[in-house]
Amino acid sequence: MSFIGATGDLLQTTVCAADEVVAVPPVSDVTQTINQHVDTGWKTAEVTPAPDCSDRVFVRRVYLDLAGRIPTVQELRTFLEDQRPDNRTQLVDLLLASEDYVQHFADTFDTLLMGRSSSRRYEERRRHEWHAYLERVFRDNRPWNDVAAEILLARPKDQADRGAVWFLYERKDDHQKIAEAVAPAVFGIHIECAQCHDHMIATEIEQKHYWGLVAFFNRSKNTDTPNGPRVSESAIGGFSDFANLEGSSSPNVLTFFDAAQVEEARPAADAKQEDADELYEPAVLDGDPRVPRFSRREQFVDQILKDHPLVARAFVNRVWAMLLGRGIVHPFDKLDSAHPPSHPELLDFLADDFRTSGYDIRRLIRAIVLSRPYQLSAQQPEGAEDPALFAWGLQKPLTAEQESRSIQLAVRGAFQNDSPLNQQLRENIPDVMPEESVTTIGTALFLTNNNALNQFIADSHAPNHLIPSVLSLESPAAQVSLLFETVFGRTADEEELQVLTAMLSSATGNHERTLQLADNVVWAMLTSAEFRFNH
Repeated sequence: MSFIGATGDLLQTTVCAADEVVAVPPVSDVTQTINQHVDTGWKTAEVTPAPDCSDRVFVRRVYLDLAGRIPTVQELRTFLEDQRPDNRTQLVDLLLASEDYVQHFADTFDTLLMGRSSSRRYEERRRHEWHAYLERVFRDNRPWNDVAAEILLARPKDQADRGAVWFLYERKDDHQKIAEAVAPAVFGIHIECAQCHDHMIATEIEQKHYWGLVAFFNRSKNTDTPNGPRVSESAIGGFSDFANLEGSSSPNVLTFFDAAQVEEARPAADAKQEDADELYEPAVLDGDPRVPRFSRREQFVDQILKDHPLVARAFVNRVWAMLLGRGIVHPFDKLDSAHPPSHPELLDFLADDFRTSGYDIRRLIRAIVLSRPYQLSAQQPEGAEDPALFAWGLQKPLTAEQESRSIQLAVRGAFQNDSPLNQQLRENIPDVMPEESVTTIGTALFLTNNNALNQFIADSHAPNHLIPSVLSLESPAAQVSLLFETVFGRTADEEELQVLTAMLSSATGNHERTLQLADNVVWAMLTSAEFRFNH
């Protein structure tokens, strides 16, 4: 819709798992398998997919998805001038190796794992190096299963990883809240409905799983140490019963889904446990809390988390949803029997490949981004109604961080992660990967009534900023062209060019009026659906 009308393939590797060496197929094979499974779905549904997207659409899409921002005009032009047959592959590899990728995925997973927060809590996460920890995860391409183990065990082996404890620490010893966060963050399921009874629809989620997960963490306690915040653990206690709606009670045992129950000697109801020194061993780091010889958190990581199939499935489905606009299971964090996958064999394949590759995050992203369904046009084909077919490019609302960086980059040619605009957008665009891609009332009111964006544009009149650069061009047509290429990454259509050229020409000779008109046009472009969605 018109803006006016709308106001290198990797080398084959091997991964050692225990005593076996498993061959890992090249990424091109993974991409080809994705294409085959999705193509089978189109043929079964008798749907013709959308055509491939143009290079202009692809470069904007992949910059937003991998770098968390729109491309600059120079980056756009460089890509369009690249005549190599594998120019898209080369761009994907360039972005995956960039610091922008690191920052974008750290921001996104901060919200996915911890939720949106107040400005104070957001600063706490940075001060206590949670965000720095996530940056190292994506910069070093750490295996995801190791990351999950680190944040749940919360016992850093060195001070460089001390931020990992914040996942548990921020929940302030609320063990039910911890369990309710761990389930979707790591396993891709929600267990809240099983607090009082077995899940009514997804019957595999039982009440004992809810309270079993709580039990793995209910000996944990926030502790301040010379090394900073830590989550200590007692060697005793944490034995209780839970009751269902009928009043029947059961002991909470160390169990979670189909994994074998972790056995632990349970004292008699009237027995008094002594918290003796021999129940503990020293911490790895001097100054950290001592560690129980039988640690429930360690048992969870070693016996439940390790190689649990849902860990790989949940991460694969989440990344697919980030890149394609919805998960193979939708919503992306409800991998239960009530939400069957649209392409079950594909999800099985990707999860198995992810595990075999050593939980290689970049490899997974690369395989998906180079696939055909990722590179389809956003134009919905006639007769294609089901978005679960991935027969066209689904539009994705920008996150607050994507929008902030892109606004700053468009208007000023650079961005700051600590810009005041960031927090205002975080507070008013709270969702990351919402179930429905619609603008909330709060977001709409912020965009139309809040003065922050207007003021940001009005304060952006340095010679190298967008509006002065546009107005330095003599031709109104050239001015409009630069606006559209900078903000939308495309050329203006005939109607847009005609209307905006006439508007800017009407103020010729009146600098203040021209400046005001340019400010208004830029504001309208930045608040348009075309800018605020990745398509």
